Amino acid sequence: MTSISLAHMGAGQSGTIMSIQGGRGIRAKLEAMGMRPGVRVTKVSGQIMQGPVIVRSGNTQVAIGFGMARKVFIAVD
Repeated sequence: MTSISLAHMGAGQSGTIMSIQGGRGIRAKLEAMGMRPGVRVTKVSGQIMQGPVIVRSGNTQVAIGFGMARKVFIAVD
């Protein structure tokens, strides 16, 4: 199964988080927002190559920076 970064998903696409690349700090920050491997997410919106990326997981929506979104890899449905 191939995976793409959250930053490169299209708005409305859903998938499961496969991995998070980066150090302990970024993983801890994303985990505090409920984003960890195995969690299903839907990309709500995002700018092309910049700005925040808005992601929904269950009833929760979070906005993360584009650089952080590039480190989250998703297996798209």
